[in-house]
Amino acid sequence: MQYDFKTIPELELELGKQAREFRIRRGLEQTEVAELAGVSDRTVRTLEQGRGSSVGTLLRVLKALGALEGLNHLFPAAPTVDPLALLERPRMRSRVVKKRRKG
Repeated sequence: MQYDFKTIPELELELGKQAREFRIRRGLEQTEVAELAGVSDRTVRTLEQGRGSSVGTLLRVLKALGALEGLNHLFPAAPTVDPLALLERPRMRSRVVKKRRKG
């Protein structure tokens, strides 16, 4: 899905939808997630409806759902190999060419 052109309210709705679908796939009720997360049922419902929620609430719900591993994908890690550095380094010779002797 392309998220770049969505507004913040549209993104909140999408995030809430995904949280709800994930909760359902886990076989949990909103009340169970709320209890595990230490928030109210209403807070979980509000999050799932995309109607404003704090980052803390989102993190509590993600933790309750066992979905914190997804945080690794929010901000890509720095590349371990710098592609520009590869271009700048001297090229290794792939083979040795013998010079021919004249005559």
